[in-house]
Amino acid sequence: MHLLALLTALSFSFSSSAFDNNRFDNVAVYWGQNSYGAAYGTDTANFQQRLSFYCNDNVIDVFPVAFVNVFFGTGGAPSMNLANTCNPTDNATFPGTTLPNCASLATDIITCQSKGKIVTLSLGGATGAVGFQSDAQATTFAQTIWDLFLGGSSSTRPFGSAVLDGIDLDIEGGSSDHYSTFVNKLRSLASGANKQYYVTAAPQCVFPDAALGGVLNSVGFDAIYVQFYNNPCGLQAFSQASNWNFGIWDNWARTTSPNKNVKVYIGTPASSTAAGSGFVGVDALTNIATQMRKSFPSFGGVMMWDASQAYANNRIDKAIKNALSAAGGTGFTFPACSAPAYIAGTNYAGGSQVSFGGYIWQAKWFASSQPTGNPNGDWSAISACAGAAVPPSSTPTTTKTSTTTTKTSTTTTKTSTSTTTTKSSTTTSSATPTTTGTCAGVAAWSSSIAYTGGSQVIYSSHLWTAKWWTQTDTPGGTAGVWTDNGACTASKDVLTQAFHANTQPTNKPSKLSRVFRY
Repeated sequence: MHLLALLTALSFSFSSSAFDNNRFDNVAVYWGQNSYGAAYGTDTANFQQRLSFYCNDNVIDVFPVAFVNVFFGTGGAPSMNLANTCNPTDNATFPGTTLPNCASLATDIITCQSKGKIVTLSLGGATGAVGFQSDAQATTFAQTIWDLFLGGSSSTRPFGSAVLDGIDLDIEGGSSDHYSTFVNKLRSLASGANKQYYVTAAPQCVFPDAALGGVLNSVGFDAIYVQFYNNPCGLQAFSQASNWNFGIWDNWARTTSPNKNVKVYIGTPASSTAAGSGFVGVDALTNIATQMRKSFPSFGGVMMWDASQAYANNRIDKAIKNALSAAGGTGFTFPACSAPAYIAGTNYAGGSQVSFGGYIWQAKWFASSQPTGNPNGDWSAISACAGAAVPPSSTPTTTKTSTTTTKTSTTTTKTSTSTTTTKSSTTTSSATPTTTGTCAGVAAWSSSIAYTGGSQVIYSSHLWTAKWWTQTDTPGGTAGVWTDNGACTASKDVLTQAFHANTQPTNKPSKLSRVFRY
């Protein structure tokens, strides 16, 4: 026990100086849920290994241990499920509780910390029984977490004398009520400690996050691991300005977050079986991550779900770490504001780029409003920028001038006079279609299909274009998701398909991000 305490003390002094939260090339990988084992139940060789197995090189910097999935369980104590490594079913629990005794992991935690990595405790998960009913309850729970896992003391410490480096909020249901009280209490308890404790969160990429939005705006976080998967704003939508929204998270970090130095990570599945959607190959992920690193000062690195999947997928974690390191772990140079300056009152076609307010923005669709960080606005921030913008005269616009000639004649028995007059008219993209064309090759709208921004459908003999991701929202309905491109002709077969497609029952897919595995 004395040797363990000595190793613990040594690891604190080393890890606190080795891990640098200000870097741009950190890699955080969740451990604890054996995601690979859940997907490939017979391939036991690649099941989740002990934590120390993943600390044998300098690739992974942060290990959020997942999850404490019950806040107030049997005996009022929390519970924890680490799948095939430690859980309440297969392991001994502390008397009168369902909290498993995972003290055998103490040496793993200390080993990882001694190598300059931080190990934090993730609370929640997709199916966790979590949340608070009052500030008093949140305060009590903060003291419990401090005593059981962090710098406090208790006779029921699941990891023995090992002291974790902070907490992570992976709250995927309910509200963020009272979580700010919880975080503030932990910050208060840690204020006099001899080591640094980190507070992170893992919001969904949809902004603002339904479960964490309130607490993210109320208290300071050191980093957020944004889940760019299982959502329309996932990595699969990187090329779509109407969906990809890392820029809005950067804007939040630098203008709204109480901690203006908070780091924003790109959260990704470590393989195609680690999530329902959002996985992209290593080459695409490398390109996206390095581009975001060079475009936004809040970028902190990449988060992956999870360690078992990353190792089985040809060490995708190592490939990304190498790419981020090559892009530079320190220092940020703002890109030039290379797009034309935004001009108020101008109509911009979808895809147009402008410089405004320290960002380069791209129009999601036809846009006339001023660029802002509004997630439902017309613009998407594609890069931070600095310096003078291109002169406004170069601004792309859909506004154009046409000349119309009208000829009038006056005739008498002896003379004929012809007068020619001209007038100028302005044409812009209109929300009211006036032309009729063909819808050949365009499918009928179906309430059972999820459409991404730019998708086209036929509905009520009109051609419609989706402004952003949508499902079940009827073209022309109150949601305002579709742009009416005008009446058009379609074959009888297509119109028949439209009738049948929209009279069938629909089932929306589940969007759970992380589930518990044994």
